Amino acid sequence: MSSFLLIDIGNSRLKWASVNSKRNPVERDKKLWDHSGAIDTKLLGSKEHRDELAHYILNTIPTPSAIGLCSVATESAVQQINELLQPWQHCPQFRLLGNSSYPSLRTQYQNTHTLGADRWAALIAARELSNDNTLVISAGTATTIDFLGGNGMHYGGWILPGLGLMRESLLQHTAGLNVASLDQAFTGIGLDTASAIDEGSRLAHLGAITQAINFAKQRHQAVTRIWIDGGHANTLFEGLIQNQIPAEKMPGLVLRGLWAWLNTQVARN
Repeated sequence: MSSFLLIDIGNSRLKWASVNSKRNPVERDKKLWDHSGAIDTKLLGSKEHRDELAHYILNTIPTPSAIGLCSVATESAVQQINELLQPWQHCPQFRLLGNSSYPSLRTQYQNTHTLGADRWAALIAARELSNDNTLVISAGTATTIDFLGGNGMHYGGWILPGLGLMRESLLQHTAGLNVASLDQAFTGIGLDTASAIDEGSRLAHLGAITQAINFAKQRHQAVTRIWIDGGHANTLFEGLIQNQIPAEKMPGLVLRGLWAWLNTQVARN
């Protein structure tokens, strides 16, 4: 069976998945991946953890027919992954960048090399999943909101500190604050210092998303679909639904987009 190995190296988490190359990235099957996993990206700096990850991947999945990689982490992390996969050095590997071309998808970003590869991968996935005017939201270390037109044009986006980063910034730079959880139920307003931090961070994100929706509406391209992914996706999703903003969680957007792009590279080569 021909398979692909997909690797997304984020600032906080490294995610990987193997998938049958004959399947389609737009499938909504919850068991889409044959195998998958994630670790803290920082653990790549530890030889012990690299060896553990290498042993697990190399002994769990068959040699892939191609490897797709995207990264927003340091180049040293990419090098560590390449060293980890040394036994498969003859396997074709393709790296997605923020300025990699993709059929039917364009961007108005002025300096495409500064567009994060993970954002571009998520946009590719969104384009494959629908032809709607879409907001693509990644709620991770940073929260990114990208506006993708139904015509395949990426009009740009917004970046703000992620929910966890907002909380940590307050805790580090303000004396006497209790630790906020971000895990408590969404109430809309804080009734103690911890919940006030959580609710304020959520409100800032919901406000940014609402402004993004208004931006699209003012340009006569009303958003009809919102995809959301990332470590804080559940928290933001809950807030959006409570505010009657229809959204859909789509785990693995980056891996899906990387997969769709990898298909084009394998076909070309």
